[in-house]
Amino acid sequence: MTSIVILGAGKIGAAIAQLLGDAGDYTITIADSSPERLDRISIKNLEKASVDAHNLQSLKTLLDGRDIVISALPFFLNVAVAEIAAKLGLHYFDLTEDITTTRKIKKIAKSAKSVMMPQCGLAPGFVGIVARELARTFDELETVRMRVGALPQFPTNALKYNLTWSTDGLINEYCNPCEAIVEGAQREVLPLEGYEEFALDGVRYEAFNTSGGLGTLCETLEGRVYNLDYKTVRYPGHRDLIKMLVDDLRLSNRRDLLKDVLETAIPMTLQDVVLVFVTISGIKNGRLTQESFARKIYGKEISGKLWSAIQVTTAAGACGAIDLVVNGTLPGRGFVRQEDIALDDLLDGRFGQYWSQETKG
Repeated sequence: MTSIVILGAGKIGAAIAQLLGDAGDYTITIADSSPERLDRISIKNLEKASVDAHNLQSLKTLLDGRDIVISALPFFLNVAVAEIAAKLGLHYFDLTEDITTTRKIKKIAKSAKSVMMPQCGLAPGFVGIVARELARTFDELETVRMRVGALPQFPTNALKYNLTWSTDGLINEYCNPCEAIVEGAQREVLPLEGYEEFALDGVRYEAFNTSGGLGTLCETLEGRVYNLDYKTVRYPGHRDLIKMLVDDLRLSNRRDLLKDVLETAIPMTLQDVVLVFVTISGIKNGRLTQESFARKIYGKEISGKLWSAIQVTTAAGACGAIDLVVNGTLPGRGFVRQEDIALDDLLDGRFGQYWSQETKG
């Protein structure tokens, strides 16, 4: 069987281990430096390993002889993992939203004999696959708008938010420059700007620029689309409070402090909802046409345990990508973009069920 190492036993790493473990045809090792995180994971036939991801020799020893590595580590550790994977000939997958990290992995992929596939999650990841699939049906593209949010079902604090995934990744999104195509030219736009409001299913939301959600779509669609952007969805009022913390209090320059504030004051929740909303306009069959994809996904019980919507959707992205590489649907070496995946291939696969929209139960 194909051997897989999952680096990081946090929220998403644990969910990936559960989905792959239930699949039954991979041998899986999950590794982390924290015994507590490893102890919380109880999955049949799962091997556990204690390893510090900063120790490159330990990583090499762990990965040597394996087939695939999935990094569910903080984004700043991913380049080193990708370099080791390329040297050892392992297929590499990660969940990063960090633009600089992805660019470095793309360079590593030029000489790699294995697959280098970053950004295998929700946004970037699934939302880009949806957008690219809709875009293929247009003769000419005018506007591609991608909106994604992981939101608490029952917001109770002033931010109307609960922590649902990596705090480092969240801060990265709020503080780093954002890619976009504006009037036909690729540009960087400011995070937390581009504010808008909209309603879906009778619920009001706000959306604003955040970093990383487009993945490699700017490069893929450059020259084909007039406007392309990605914005994070929140409940109204969230953006202004985050902007006060990040800009007015200058915590964008003190990210460790911002992380401590958020993790101390904002509880996590498994009772969340993931919203995916993609709208594309352009010329189809000689007429100006608009098409949209909208989906709300709630947490699910898997193998007797409740998993949050962001855990399930992000993990399913990585697991689906792995299946498509292993079965030969995707290329077997080099840099592979998320939008290289056909939406039907993903949804028709065994992990496609986790993007099904269900009513809140």
